Amino acid sequence: MGRQRGPHAASRCWEWECGALTMADPRGLDSVSGPAPGARRRAWAELLAGRVTRQKPGPGTGQKVQDSAVRLLRSHLDWSGLLLEVEGPPCKKLCLGPLIDHDGPEACSNLSTSFIGSALRDHASQLGVPVAVLSSQMAASSIVRMCAAGAEHAHRVLLDTEQRKKLSSLIEITQYLLAHSMFSRLFFCQELWKVQNSLSLEALWRLHVHNVVSLWELLESCADLQAVVSWLFRNLRLLCEQVEAPCQHTDIARAMLSDFVRIFVLMGFQKNSDLRRNVEPEQMPQVARDVLERMLLFALEALAAGLQEESPAHKAVSCWFSTFSGQTFGSIISTDAPKRFFSHTLTQILTHKPVLRVSDAVQMQREWSFAKMPPLLTSLFRKLFVILSPEELVGHLQEVLETHEVNWQHVLSCVSTLVICLPEAQQLVHDWVARLLARAFESCDLDSMVTAFLVVRQAALEGPSVFPSYADWFQASFGSARGSHGCSKKALVFLFKFLSDLVPFEGARYMQVHILHPPLVPNKYRSLLTDYITLAKTRLADLKVSIENMGLYEDLSSARDVTEPHSQAPQDVEKAILLFEHTGKIPVAVMEASIFRRPYYLSHFLPALLTPRVLPRVPDSRAAFIESLKRADKIPSSLYSTYRHACSTAEKNPENTAPGMKVEPNCVDEPLKLLMIALGGLRAAMTDPAQYDVLSAQIAVISERLGPALGVSEDDGSCEASKIQLSVLAPELEQQEQKVRVVDLLLTSFCQNLMAASSFAPPDRQGPWAARFTMTMCGHALLPAVLTRLCQLLHHQGPSLSASHVLGLAALAVHLGESRSVLPEVHVGPPAPARDLSIPEFFNSLLTCRTAESSRLCLKFCTAAISYSLCKFSSQSRDILYCCLSPGLIKKFQFLVFRLFSEARDPLSQEDTAGLAWKPLGLPSMDWQRAALCLWRQRTFQELLKEKQFHLTYRDWLQLELEIQPEVDSLSDTERRDFHQWAIHEHFLSQPAAAGGCDGDLETACTVLVDVLLDFCQSSRSHNHSENSDLVLGGCTGNRDIFSRLQEMAADLEQGPAAPYSHSSSRGHFLFRVFRRRLQALASGWDVAARLRKQQELLMYKRVLLSLPPLVLVGSPQVEQPAAPDCDEFFHLVNSELRNFCSQGGALSHDITVHFFRGLLNACSQSRDPSLTANLTLTACQTKCPIVLTSALLWWPRLEPELHCRWRRCFQGPLPPELQRLQEAQQFAQSFLSPDTAAPAPGPAWVSAAALHFVIQQAGKESVESALEKLDCQREELLVCLFFFSLMGLLSSHLTPHIRQTSSAKAGDSLKALHVCGEILGFLQKRKISWLVLFQLTETDAGLGRVLLRLAPDEYIRLLPLAFYSLLSYFDKDALIRENAFLHVAVDMYMKLTCLFVAGETSAVSTPANRSQELQSQGDPVGLIRKARLFLLQSIPQCPKKSFSNMEELLATSGDWDPEVSTALLSRQQAVSDTDLYQEPHLF
Repeated sequence: MGRQRGPHAASRCWEWECGALTMADPRGLDSVSGPAPGARRRAWAELLAGRVTRQKPGPGTGQKVQDSAVRLLRSHLDWSGLLLEVEGPPCKKLCLGPLIDHDGPEACSNLSTSFIGSALRDHASQLGVPVAVLSSQMAASSIVRMCAAGAEHAHRVLLDTEQRKKLSSLIEITQYLLAHSMFSRLFFCQELWKVQNSLSLEALWRLHVHNVVSLWELLESCADLQAVVSWLFRNLRLLCEQVEAPCQHTDIARAMLSDFVRIFVLMGFQKNSDLRRNVEPEQMPQVARDVLERMLLFALEALAAGLQEESPAHKAVSCWFSTFSGQTFGSIISTDAPKRFFSHTLTQILTHKPVLRVSDAVQMQREWSFAKMPPLLTSLFRKLFVILSPEELVGHLQEVLETHEVNWQHVLSCVSTLVICLPEAQQLVHDWVARLLARAFESCDLDSMVTAFLVVRQAALEGPSVFPSYADWFQASFGSARGSHGCSKKALVFLFKFLSDLVPFEGARYMQVHILHPPLVPNKYRSLLTDYITLAKTRLADLKVSIENMGLYEDLSSARDVTEPHSQAPQDVEKAILLFEHTGKIPVAVMEASIFRRPYYLSHFLPALLTPRVLPRVPDSRAAFIESLKRADKIPSSLYSTYRHACSTAEKNPENTAPGMKVEPNCVDEPLKLLMIALGGLRAAMTDPAQYDVLSAQIAVISERLGPALGVSEDDGSCEASKIQLSVLAPELEQQEQKVRVVDLLLTSFCQNLMAASSFAPPDRQGPWAARFTMTMCGHALLPAVLTRLCQLLHHQGPSLSASHVLGLAALAVHLGESRSVLPEVHVGPPAPARDLSIPEFFNSLLTCRTAESSRLCLKFCTAAISYSLCKFSSQSRDILYCCLSPGLIKKFQFLVFRLFSEARDPLSQEDTAGLAWKPLGLPSMDWQRAALCLWRQRTFQELLKEKQFHLTYRDWLQLELEIQPEVDSLSDTERRDFHQWAIHEHFLSQPAAAGGCDGDLETACTVLVDVLLDFCQSSRSHNHSENSDLVLGGCTGNRDIFSRLQEMAADLEQGPAAPYSHSSSRGHFLFRVFRRRLQALASGWDVAARLRKQQELLMYKRVLLSLPPLVLVGSPQVEQPAAPDCDEFFHLVNSELRNFCSQGGALSHDITVHFFRGLLNACSQSRDPSLTANLTLTACQTKCPIVLTSALLWWPRLEPELHCRWRRCFQGPLPPELQRLQEAQQFAQSFLSPDTAAPAPGPAWVSAAALHFVIQQAGKESVESALEKLDCQREELLVCLFFFSLMGLLSSHLTPHIRQTSSAKAGDSLKALHVCGEILGFLQKRKISWLVLFQLTETDAGLGRVLLRLAPDEYIRLLPLAFYSLLSYFDKDALIRENAFLHVAVDMYMKLTCLFVAGETSAVSTPANRSQELQSQGDPVGLIRKARLFLLQSIPQCPKKSFSNMEELLATSGDWDPEVSTALLSRQQAVSDTDLYQEPHLF
């Protein structure tokens, strides 16, 4: 084994060194035989002399020889050398090495140990000492000699390879001796401690591990415990340094360190230990605690002194902190020792060197935020938080603060780590602070007050995503009457005394909070507040900080230094422009600053805003903001003029533009690089995404570095506006290049981190890192930019996104939805309806299915988002899914799966995909079809679809299908038709109504389709495409095939057994039911918005009617006689709506008129008596819907040929009498334009009058003159009706002057219409025909009055006062005054004209300045009212007595409309009454 023995080895004197006992002198032992000193040694040949003759072997010869050899070896053996033998010479040489080689055969091993044991027993008996003592001395001496062999490494705690082999052999022998009761542990330990400085820590560890002697026994046997503590501390520190050093024995060093820590924790912190103790009960736990405490103190002092990254001390501290892990304590975690050790360690940290005073903490705590803490300290805190619950941590913190002097830096650093790494602790800290405040005010406890403020300020430093800002907390705690400070004067004095004591030490930010958000104080104690504010302002003045010069958007809770006004102003300008861009209004802070903080506004904000630059051709947000301020008189004219002049100069010298706004690249790139490094650190930590503390710490660093990268404060909170305004069609990030870069970095990092984390664990085992990262992106006023960038990516650049981008953005959308309760709504523009959307609904609006590309993107995004949500929140309630996912997103997924994958249309089998839906998405090459179908078949997803809000209904399907653009659809025309047939007839038609189907009712299917179609046409989504696109219904782009399905279903209904066109059912036709319901839902009123909305709706109705069979308008003839079709529903629609919005001054448009008469001919073709059917229908029109007949007269030249042709072809006879009557009326009107005598007028008179009116409108001026001359001989009723139609023509010319001027052939201009009215009025006055009745028409009138009201739009009837007074110059005043009804009508018209003017309705008839002077005088409402008033005041004194009947009633209903006219009327009425009193009565 390592050394060869020479020929004289057997004759050497043996000796060993065991502590104090030295057996070097053989004469000191009586029982030891050997040659005397000086005796001659015989040669080897002499020893063999006399043995030349060979002895014959006998029966016991072999045993005798063996015994002799053993006696010989026992006599001449060096025991210490023997026990250190680990390697022997070749087998031919005689040695004992192979006998104790642990690698040798078992027989040899047994032989060696038994041989050594026998030898030790013999020598112990020779020495007269117990064998256990002798073996213990021998083993201790051997260990010392073995450790001394590495003396060249004086500070080494680890053995080398050779030493380990020797120690292994020694341990094997020692274990044999222990097994045979030949070894004393106590004596062995005592011998070792005598030479403890020569011992190696690894040797002790191996003795403990191999159960030779435990560390507990080693420590118990030591007399000087303090020396042991020092020795252990020194060696543990060296061990920590060697653990971190690059060597081949690192694993052994780590195992040693973990075992020692585990042993010390059990020794020092285990209760009720049953281990045998030979010393005082408390000494051993105290030794263990002392060692652990000295290691912790060494680490804390090293941290306080500052550590170099690769220094030995840094390595030692890092290694020692790494032992606070589950890997170290996993085997003893079931005991209470680790928890008590962690609590004790936390106490030691919090109370280590409490030299800082409260005033120091107030001044310095902003430097102790989580991101600025030493990483080693944060890692220690995080490891301590693993075993202790948040409740225990907060409770322990509270206990330590109440019972110890503390190190405030460590306490506040612990608070920061607590709220960052443990979300559950955030509310606990908030509640703890509330209790501290209550206790402080209850007993004026200053310590509680100090603790509360320091803890709150520290937690607030970590940002609003973790804890409310200090400003918000202070305002919530003291800004209302509910605060604890308002209970008494004593509490108020205590509060302001405390705040005043803080003033000399705290930062300017906190004093600004106290001043701008002061505590609520009763008026009688107001002096306390004013005294404090005076003191705080004085201190701010000393610090050269002015409240008046504060920035508009400075974060009062920020820990950063107060910036100079000129430094803050550019940031305020950018923030104000951003808010203006998203709201369209001047921010409130800017308006307030322009009034209450004019020094800062005028001296800093406006100069920063009005920095000269080259103005863009299209005004950007900055230019629009400046112009808005100018219009609001918030920019002085001189300053604005200077700015414009400087901008003009800048256009000529662009190189000199805006020197103050140029930023050095290095100044911008450096914070960005730091942010990129922090993001890279997060990416590296994703190898274990469940380590919440590690990831939270890194995210906190990212949040810390976001502010400088953006050039803003640490966190200026969320956007000032409660809503974010964003245009989906044109999302822009103007003048925000740096913000775009930061947002892109964050989005890219999120996507990369998600993919990295998903490669190690599914979403449900990734921890909450993604939610924390998302909330970080929502801070720093970054949310609008993030949403804008997401809009650009998803809505405009979707096809270019990779699979990892889609996955990452989908997960980000889920977590943004998870935080929807704390995020503002998004006000989006087109193509989505202009409304406020939550975050999930906003993402739904970004994803469309119009084209093949957008459909694929939508499918990918929906698949990723839904799969991620189901996997991430699989163990949570469904409520979280409702927050994260928009129902529209899930419905789009169902729609696309049905549409694109025909296999999904079949009913699902009972088999369920067992794997998680997220699994296919983690594949390197993502098969989106397989992933979508896997999600579709999953039981969890199918159960989710049972929720009503997530189930795709027939209406939902129609809305999505209408958006499809067939020319860029992923389906061919044939595939699309097949899909429509399956969806309508096989899927939705048979589904129950409760599930969103139609209950098998085809009419219901048609009803829903029409309703959805009209909604689509009204929505802005249908107008978001090229003007050359195919149209569904005039101006609306979409899937025109859906309208074809409506026509097919309508045809199926017509051919069914109960055709709806018969209108026999009281319900009426489904189409008109839809119209009625929608019209009732529309807002009523005559304002412009309501009118335009209703007009657009009615135009859609008309287009739907025109696209369906014309028989819908008329209906089939009834079976019973008389055989008249039921047109009541169409008549009602015309009278109530189309007459007002889709008519041209007494007639419907040509298309709907022709469609009605085509339907009439179709109804006649189904009747037994076609002529009777036509006559009955047109006769009904005279009373129920007369505008249909006047419309036919207007369009008769184009209508008559088709009627004649179709009637002759179908019925082989002349037109029915009622159609002939219309023909005769047209001939009568045409005769007026010929030089011949006019033909007699057919009845009724209003029909002939309408025909004549239309002919006059279309005639030239000369023809009109001759035609008017022939009116003298016409009947009175015809003239009155003609005058009515001419009044409508006059109003129509005023309301639509541009149309009248563009085509003189269609209708004359306003002057011509006025002239025609005047001529007809002259004929009426000449023949003394009463025409005033036309201005008193009501719905209760019977006969002609009711018919005339149904011939004109309601707007025209309301504007009759305007027409009345437009004809003042044509009035025969003398004749009118004599009529009893004149004054009543004139006053009524004047009152209504005044009301029209006040309501603004006369603006519609205002005459443009380029019209003729005569027309301007007639069309000017103010001038017309002035003339009407003068006319009344002149006429009132001339009116007869009977004209004043019912005048008081008329005046009573009008109120104080014109005091002078009212006074004139009442005076004249009184005068007439007084005259009657003095007249003699007529008695006979």
